[in-house]
Amino acid sequence: MPRRTPPPRLLHAARAAAAVAAVLFGAAGCADMTGQHERTPATAPAGRSSASPTPQQQPLARLTGPNRLALTITEADRDPSGFLTVRGTLANNGDDTTVVPAELRGTERHVLRTGQSLAGATLIDFHHRKRYYVLRDAEGRPLTTTGLTSLRPHESVSVFMQFPAPPAATTAVDLQLPLFDTATLRISP
Repeated sequence: MPRRTPPPRLLHAARAAAAVAAVLFGAAGCADMTGQHERTPATAPAGRSSASPTPQQQPLARLTGPNRLALTITEADRDPSGFLTVRGTLANNGDDTTVVPAELRGTERHVLRTGQSLAGATLIDFHHRKRYYVLRDAEGRPLTTTGLTSLRPHESVSVFMQFPAPPAATTAVDLQLPLFDTATLRISP
């Protein structure tokens, strides 16, 4: 019996859906979406100095938030696929356990059902007058660290956020996270 070929329109739609799924799930770092994070003690309590970081570890920015929380951004890299991935560490620099504020996840309905995350983060490209939001997968889950609940005293957790990449001419963006300071990030070309 001869094999039937689907109409070109359906074939194109199926290929496009497969490509989107591959990019969203492959580029996001599926291990980070499970809610399990690498937790380590913060390098130094507030007010104490720590060994100076090597040039590869120099932070791009430090944002301070409520209850002695601090977000240190270490990477802001463009991906050839058109994404910008921001990586860093969320730390509790206080002497008490701190609950990660619910406001960090944003207010979108799809995001609210995924639990604690950094989905409320945005990037601002003032040169092109655009705001970029954390990407979502096909089921509405944010492409960012999830499962953030609380941090013990001087504990830190590795985090990431993935955004659409700004145009190649954009070399700096402002990172905004609810309840935290705003910071300007230099991004890779």
